[in-house]
Amino acid sequence: MKRLIYILPLLLAASPALAAAGSSTDSPGNLYMDILIIVFLVAVLLLIVAVVLLNAAKVIAKELIQPTPLPADEPARVLEFEEQEALEKAKPSIWSKILGLKPISQEKDIMLDHDFDGITELDNPTPAWFMGLFYGTIAFGIVYMFNYHILKWSPLQDEEYAIEVKAAEQAKKAFLAKSGNLIDENNVVLAKDDGILSAGKTVYLQNCIACHGDKGQGVVGPNLTDDYWLHGGTINNIFKTIKYGVPEKGMISWEKTLTPKQTSDVSNYILSIQGTTPPNAKAPQGTKL
Repeated sequence: MKRLIYILPLLLAASPALAAAGSSTDSPGNLYMDILIIVFLVAVLLLIVAVVLLNAAKVIAKELIQPTPLPADEPARVLEFEEQEALEKAKPSIWSKILGLKPISQEKDIMLDHDFDGITELDNPTPAWFMGLFYGTIAFGIVYMFNYHILKWSPLQDEEYAIEVKAAEQAKKAFLAKSGNLIDENNVVLAKDDGILSAGKTVYLQNCIACHGDKGQGVVGPNLTDDYWLHGGTINNIFKTIKYGVPEKGMISWEKTLTPKQTSDVSNYILSIQGTTPPNAKAPQGTKL
């Protein structure tokens, strides 16, 4: 019993830490942590109930088990025992007060006037712990109403859902932006998404038109719209050429200028304009793919 009483404050002290972990902004909408907190609180509640029931059983057992009377030829010990017993009955324990229990010797004082088949009803008051729980729920309901519906300090369920969805979208964008920096010439993939091609076109118009023309027709650099390539025409080859450049032919390295995501986008855009026929296109160079 004492171990349970010692464990309970430790569990209650740990609950704020779990709650803080569950509300961490680094993991919005963390359903696993929410479930863990709920299970923890339920375990604490069950522990409290177990402590109350065990102490109640202890008090009841103490009342039901009557001590064996001492021999009559020992009056001094009998007197001492009776005085001790009277003293214990005069001072009910804390648990007896909380549970609203009366000693068996005092049952005659709370018996009702009527009986049925020899069974008499006792006028036991509602236990203090139950009344405290009852009034506590009323207080909680009032605080809840003022918090959510009158003062609106905390969001309702639909508002919480909207907040979680928005946080999840931001986390998704952050993850995609972070993962975009992990792209290289070995894992870059061919994409035909309109958003990627539009971003690639923007990068192309800002950095590539001086050498390859506004439509990829080629100026100083080669034509990018035909089937001929000097350094390979796959998505991996194009990414590698843009990233490292070809210094001996005047193609600079864009590794420190463009992010891996931008390099991937512009590589996909270059492949998307292959097969177009812009005016004044430069003559084919390299090997046909």
